[in-house]
Amino acid sequence: MAHGAMLLLLISLALALGPAVGFYGGSMTFTPGNRFPDGSVEMHFYYRESSRGPCGSQVDWICESGSCGILTNTEPVVTDSAAENLWCQSEVHMATNVTSNGPFILSSSGCCWEDNDHGVGGWTLRTHVDTGRRSDTQSPNRSPVSAAIPNIRIPQNCFQSIHLLAHDPDDDVVRCRFNDANCTVCHQHQNIHLQEESCTLHRENSLDVGVHVFELMLEDYPVSNITVTDNSGVSSVSDSSNPTALSQVPLQFAVEILPPSQGCVPGVNKPSFLTPTPLHGDVHHAAVGEAHEITLRAQTSDSSIYDFQVSGPSNMSKTLTSESNGVLVATLTWTPQDTDLYRRVPVCFAADALHSQSEMRCIIVAVAKARILSGEAKVICEDNSISIVVSKASMDGIDQNWLQLRDPTCSLTSNETHILGSMSLNTCGTTMDDTGDFIVFKNEINSFENPNAVITRRNQVKFGFSCQYPKMASVSNRYVNHKSDYIFTESSFGTFGYSFEVFSDSSFNSQVDPSLYPVQVELMDQIYMGIEAHTALPEVTLFVESCRATPEDNPFSAVFYDIIKDGCVMDDTVMVYPSASTKYDFQIQAFKFTGGFDEVYISCSVILCAKDSLNSRCAQGCLDQAARRRRRDVSQETARHYITQGPLRVARQTHNAASNDDGFLHLSTSTGVFAGLFVVSIAVLVGILVYNARRTRPIDRMHLLSTF
Repeated sequence: MAHGAMLLLLISLALALGPAVGFYGGSMTFTPGNRFPDGSVEMHFYYRESSRGPCGSQVDWICESGSCGILTNTEPVVTDSAAENLWCQSEVHMATNVTSNGPFILSSSGCCWEDNDHGVGGWTLRTHVDTGRRSDTQSPNRSPVSAAIPNIRIPQNCFQSIHLLAHDPDDDVVRCRFNDANCTVCHQHQNIHLQEESCTLHRENSLDVGVHVFELMLEDYPVSNITVTDNSGVSSVSDSSNPTALSQVPLQFAVEILPPSQGCVPGVNKPSFLTPTPLHGDVHHAAVGEAHEITLRAQTSDSSIYDFQVSGPSNMSKTLTSESNGVLVATLTWTPQDTDLYRRVPVCFAADALHSQSEMRCIIVAVAKARILSGEAKVICEDNSISIVVSKASMDGIDQNWLQLRDPTCSLTSNETHILGSMSLNTCGTTMDDTGDFIVFKNEINSFENPNAVITRRNQVKFGFSCQYPKMASVSNRYVNHKSDYIFTESSFGTFGYSFEVFSDSSFNSQVDPSLYPVQVELMDQIYMGIEAHTALPEVTLFVESCRATPEDNPFSAVFYDIIKDGCVMDDTVMVYPSASTKYDFQIQAFKFTGGFDEVYISCSVILCAKDSLNSRCAQGCLDQAARRRRRDVSQETARHYITQGPLRVARQTHNAASNDDGFLHLSTSTGVFAGLFVVSIAVLVGILVYNARRTRPIDRMHLLSTF
């Protein structure tokens, strides 16, 4: 009887509490609005929250410190959701008038995260704002912009990396980190490496099946020294050599690690994006009152794509359309309102299949009063170059002297009727992206201003141009298999590049032709490789800090073999040849990875240094002991850059099993023991999978396919 009463009490309590709501993360961005005659500044905050269960914000923001003004907010608006409350995301717009022009902190705490692998319960979100006037923009600081889809899902054997959006409207440097000094509950991951500068999560070891919580903070730092002046005229200096963050905003999300899948091939085992889906980090331009469309296309052959998850602004609509061959199209439509003027709006998306998900991509939609001039242009795509011809008549009143390519060191020319530009596929800031079905090379023409100017009398011009090459065409061999030269630009070293080649012999004079990639090798063959720096600066030294081999075109692959590490040669078969200061020639004996891999990629991190600098990384050489590390003079060296070459394809070895006269295979005693151990191992593995499956909260997505 007592047990029955207790059961009734629990049922009544569950009904009273309503359906369970699991927190799946949140993100915040802010931007200044009007500055009023009394000196007060209007600040706008946009908070997105993801959850499982009934949709709606669980967060109440409070003023933790400083003068925050009176915070007002709209009701949560559902921006995207799934059937049966599998996931949901909503957005809240908050505003306040701040009179002090000083820093303040908004924060919110609550419970509970969705059931997760590490038992993380409560969350804390914190936003640090400074409304002082920046000397470079003559306006209060704008926060970094980021977001994440509601429910990131990755099969356990397919998790390599997650690229997060880290955009800054003021062109500041953005860094991501797991926590800050005021956050003692933020969860860190031993099996995940966070690359702070690119805001990329890399897997170092396998993650358990289940939900994993990520609590990050995004900070922005000025690229040069600036002052920030408050309403009373008091200024603080932000020194780029010893920077202090101008703002801090939270980015929290959950990653659901699914059971291992049969494979991880995009377009086959998991959805792959197709043209014209925007690339990660793209910037779109929209105008107030005009509908802006974003088209997403994805395909997979193993299963059906049933939806696209989207993290977008309030009032963005999504329309799904099916095409042939398993292609699903989503059309996102959003019309910015007056309150969206000058916003940088993040839009993230991923394609969902039953047991897999595409990569997450995020773009920025920049809102202006009117569309930016783009002009009439003709783009000419050659095998190795891009040319663009812009009609001057379509850009009346535009001064060519204030136009530039992505790399401003590359100049544009003109005649009486047209503006002309020409570049190779790897210069002038041209980038290469894999869209799934095409290799796309992109650049852009922008107008620019005096960086210290407060006003302008020129129209803003910005338009991108690109050439795309079908991956199935013969041109793809040159750009997909063989890695062409790498080009970089840094303020202290100008434009410089690296070539990374495979050579036919130890003279290092004859490169393997790009058409012969993948390079066919036999085990134990000697492989000759060379790295060369290309720069106009005469007194520089090339330093190869590390080289590692991976079975895929990813230097951060979970499977790798160190050839050079911290400047020290790790492989006994490596021989380094004497060469010029800007070259590094070496040989290594051919090998392959165990586990059925036939291809090997070699990725190296390289640095250029001033030749006689005693405090550069080049001067430090091999650092086989931590105690030998010392403070470096970063002004005398470039950043660390990763370059890759490959693949090297190892010829398959054929093994004939011995047989007796009756045609039966000989089975030795050791083989029988191994077979028995194998059966026992399979039984243990099944037991572990069943145990993990019981620990993991099941999610039934079959109905999504049946209702699509």
